[in-house]
Amino acid sequence: MSALVMLEQVSSHDVDPVEEMRMRTWARRHYAPAEQRDGNWHPVVLDEMFRKDRETQIKPR
Repeated sequence: MSALVMLEQVSSHDVDPVEEMRMRTWARRHYAPAEQRDGNWHPVVLDEMFRKDRETQIKPR
């Protein structure tokens, strides 16, 4: 199973909305390239970093 599929299966319901927002904010502020990420980080953190990866790959016209 790919990491993308695993992240999509992770529900943000395992943390309350405030804690999820804190984790996503932390992930943005402490962004690390994929090869430097710790696989033990919370799935919400990894998901947010993956989202940031995708944003940086999309180039405006």
